[in-house]
Amino acid sequence: MEYLHSMIRVRDLDATLDFFCGGLGFIEINRREHERGRFTLIFLAASGDAGAAKKSKKSLLELTYNWPSDQGIEKLDGGRNFGHLAYKVENIYQVCEHLQSRGVVINRPPRDGHMAFVRSPDGISIELLQRGAALEPAEPWVSMSNIGEW
Repeated sequence: MEYLHSMIRVRDLDATLDFFCGGLGFIEINRREHERGRFTLIFLAASGDAGAAKKSKKSLLELTYNWPSDQGIEKLDGGRNFGHLAYKVENIYQVCEHLQSRGVVINRPPRDGHMAFVRSPDGISIELLQRGAALEPAEPWVSMSNIGEW
């Protein structure tokens, strides 16, 4: 058995791409428009995995966007039921600061210099982990409380 990818359904493709690519630095590897089925698949890779992912088509995040129908945009709820996606980052404080500057709520701040949680525009919980040893606890993160669910 080998790991290929995780798939999440998204309501707003532009907002989701902005979150993952603009906010977290993911790279789009492949995009497929399925006119007959009325959906789009976009495969993303974390920047540190992009080279290997392009070759192997593994370790990818698949975004599935079902095009609006006569009933409107597909209702997606229960993102927490998915669990979460987890990624190592080079500097958890810098990543959280960057996301926060883009309007992303840091649901579980990196008070310990090691772990934080944020949510995608569709409510998918994203765990960010500091690569290597935890950073020295620092403000403003140490004093921040959890916000919402993570």
